[in-house]
Amino acid sequence: MIDETVEEIQEMQTHSSSTVAVKAAQALEDLLTREFETVEEFERALEHNSNALRRANPSHASLVTTQRAIVTMVTDAENESVEAAKRNTEEAIDSVVEQVVTAKRRAAENAAPLFEDGLTFMTHDYSSTVLEAVEQAVAEGAYLDAYVLEARPRYLGRKTARVLGEIDQVDVTLVVDSASGHYLPECDRVFTGMDCIVDETLYNRVGTFPLVATANEVGVPVTTIASSAKIVGEAFRFENDFRSGSEVIREPAEGFSVANPAYDATPTRLLDSVVTDEGTWEY
Repeated sequence: MIDETVEEIQEMQTHSSSTVAVKAAQALEDLLTREFETVEEFERALEHNSNALRRANPSHASLVTTQRAIVTMVTDAENESVEAAKRNTEEAIDSVVEQVVTAKRRAAENAAPLFEDGLTFMTHDYSSTVLEAVEQAVAEGAYLDAYVLEARPRYLGRKTARVLGEIDQVDVTLVVDSASGHYLPECDRVFTGMDCIVDETLYNRVGTFPLVATANEVGVPVTTIASSAKIVGEAFRFENDFRSGSEVIREPAEGFSVANPAYDATPTRLLDSVVTDEGTWEY
């Protein structure tokens, strides 16, 4: 299960970073079914497999921080037996998953009032927290219009459009990334998710920066929604992920190179607000 989860993360089969963190944490449950002779052997296996999960996408702050938290909680417990180490691992996994799910839900609750009845908004990529905020607003009676960018080359926005398209109270239009400037004047607000914020820089799926910059130019406020755990300090070093050129062009690249970064950097000064489980920060 751990190897499969590593591969899934590397191939970006799971799009939401919160979902990635939960799946990676739960993957470590595979160790609970294995046999170990000593506590030291178990803890080495835990650290080894946790490192493999973290390396699958080191740009995901929530993945890195939750994996470190699990290992720390287990190794700091001074386990007297393998059985005790396994119990503490299970409790650490449950605790981390609960924290991620709760933070995500509270962030969505705090953001839901921004999705006022009649609002027209634009969103980019796939953020499960943004989607949860929309669902909560709709449950309160809001009717919304949504422009969803495709988020090329992985087209993750198509998944967002399909989810929103199943909600009767949301009128959805899927838009190519390069047309954001054409439709932004019709929007009241832009909503994005967040991979992480480090040193006053928002790192998110590539295409976020040009969207936010264009929104600033035409006077449309931008709000980012995510758990506060994704706002990390200098100890976290963001590492971009450069994807295969085959995602951009199927034919062989002869006589030219193909650049396919997964994320870009947006100065937080271009944001109107960041909504998390702990409240709202305005810029």
